[in-house]
Amino acid sequence: MSSTGPETGPDGVDLAALRAWFVEHVTGAADRPLDAHLVPGGRSNLTYVVSDGAQEWVLRRPPLGHVLPTAHDMAREHRVLSALAATDVPVPRTFAICADPGVIGAPFYVMERVEGRVLRTHDDLATLNPAQATRCSDALVDVLARIHSVDHERVGLGDFGHPDGYLERQVRRWGQQWERSKTRELPEVDELARRLRAALPEPGRPAIVHGDYRLENTMLAPDDPGRIVAVLDWEMATLGDPLTDLGFFLVFWGRSTGTPFRPVPRSAAFRGSSRATRSCRATRPGPVGPSTPWTGTSPSPATSSP
Repeated sequence: MSSTGPETGPDGVDLAALRAWFVEHVTGAADRPLDAHLVPGGRSNLTYVVSDGAQEWVLRRPPLGHVLPTAHDMAREHRVLSALAATDVPVPRTFAICADPGVIGAPFYVMERVEGRVLRTHDDLATLNPAQATRCSDALVDVLARIHSVDHERVGLGDFGHPDGYLERQVRRWGQQWERSKTRELPEVDELARRLRAALPEPGRPAIVHGDYRLENTMLAPDDPGRIVAVLDWEMATLGDPLTDLGFFLVFWGRSTGTPFRPVPRSAAFRGSSRATRSCRATRPGPVGPSTPWTGTSPSPATSSP
């Protein structure tokens, strides 16, 4: 964990400039020297814990260096967190956002520091016994259903995205991101894009879509792995088809080292889990299973992901 003394700051944070900004914009911040450290484990936006010796906050900013267009949008992440504060979706409280890159070199926002555990590795998962792992799994499904059940109009997110054509845009945009970022040709990726374009399902009821929902982007209560205290990393959130969240989530469900993901057969229809059924019903009312274009005979797992 990269840590610094007061006023020096790790890469990406100018603590002297941040001190003045905190005093003006963060409720409860005093004019005291700041200390900061970078939280390890993130793969996209950078997360820092900032302290004045009496209080602690979390600061989020884009990564250092090249940033792709439409990626790492601090304003979107801050807006959806603020909107969800009054719902039953567990999110950190937000304090302030800075759109001026002149303060620390990029836009950023500040939120509360939530106490909890983030499970990222097999060793982390091994700390849970079977009963705890089951409760954690149930909580993940329940919280996903809560996200998709939020009335986005009521919480002020009616213009947060453009759900019409969402699925087509996702396929097109990720193809464009690949073209901008690739370092070599991979015909398999081009074939994946072709298959996805040919298999777009009919859009369902629009909802808030997290865009990267998985265990690693949630925080569990320190004393209870069956309770999620925060859903994190909302940078890709929008309004769209919530089945994309569910499909992405299932890519990680039940995987283990050396065991490839296998798409859920049409005949399964999630009958084995009442919580999985609840998530499906909250995500898209109506039949789930035979009407979906994902089958157990797909030649590759990629055809079943959003």
